[in-house]
Amino acid sequence: MIRVLIVEDDPLIAAAHREYLDRIGGFEVVDAVATAQLGLRRASEAAAAGNPVGLVLLDLGLPDARGVDLAAALSGVRPEPDIIAITAQRDLASVRSAMAHGVLLYLLKPFTFAGFQEKIGQYLRYRDALGAGGDAVSQRDVDRALAVLRTADDRSTARKGAAPATEDAVGRAVRDSEAGLTASEVAAAVGSSRVTAWRYLERLGDDGTVERVTEYGTTGRPQIRYRWRR
Repeated sequence: MIRVLIVEDDPLIAAAHREYLDRIGGFEVVDAVATAQLGLRRASEAAAAGNPVGLVLLDLGLPDARGVDLAAALSGVRPEPDIIAITAQRDLASVRSAMAHGVLLYLLKPFTFAGFQEKIGQYLRYRDALGAGGDAVSQRDVDRALAVLRTADDRSTARKGAAPATEDAVGRAVRDSEAGLTASEVAAAVGSSRVTAWRYLERLGDDGTVERVTEYGTTGRPQIRYRWRR
């Protein structure tokens, strides 16, 4: 059983991580925390108690610190946990920085269960390549483990699995709104969960069909409003 710490400030996304890990099996979620400070504290406490965290699912956009800074700090925990970044930060500089600070794998939001499952499967193959104890016994073991990390699978980013009717409904809701809509507002309009609405909105954003506008309030995390490109 691999002990997992979730560091994600969106409770719906954190809940999705937990649900998906339960569906895959073989993982125990130690805790889900929303800040870098709590993430480091929880990982350190678990290690000190003799029940270390084996894997951290890390959002890079945390409210109190950069996710890459937490990744660097986690390298001082013994035994050091593995890290998979699950984030909306898709620029090349962020990817390079994450990898330089110890992130093994990088999964972009929004993601489907199939994409999440493939990334976790890739991680498990990496662990298997290094052996149960995590120690490589030969150059061949090292090469095989690194090859696993370099092997991509198109299922994590493919459009496969998108329901045309749902995508049309999401697009229509945004198109009919002059001011644009948030994921929560779209979810209410089409009768879906917020996570589902957000996933389709992000796909439309990647296509250039809608534009993302970040709105900063006086309190809480910023929210994204999606507007139809006219």
